[in-house]
Amino acid sequence: QVQLVESGGALVQPGGSLRLSCAASGIIFSWYDMGWYRQAPGKQRELVAQITPGGRSTNYADSVKGRFTISRDNAKNTVNLQMNSLKPEDTAVYYCKASRGRDYWGQGTQVTVSS
Repeated sequence: QVQLVESGGALVQPGGSLRLSCAASGIIFSWYDMGWYRQAPGKQRELVAQITPGGRSTNYADSVKGRFTISRDNAKNTVNLQMNSLKPEDTAVYYCKASRGRDYWGQGTQVTVSS
């Protein structure tokens, strides 16, 4: 049974930082592209960042470039998203996705950026 469990979401002030983590089980983690997506109220889910199986290549949404960093630890089956200089428009539920032919999603973690 595949499980992706996100953690680290919280309420943070504008300009603050958060680190999200996603722990995977039930898959050969090192075979999978991993991604972080987010969905704000009333909006479609969108890609935030993605990383290849070996971690050599990453891709970011323009809105987060220079502020967010995706990383993975294949020994620990985890993928992380370091988020700095957070803005109110970063408020959303953040989801972890594993992709290799088919997709697996986590349940999401809430990030709220507000003063």
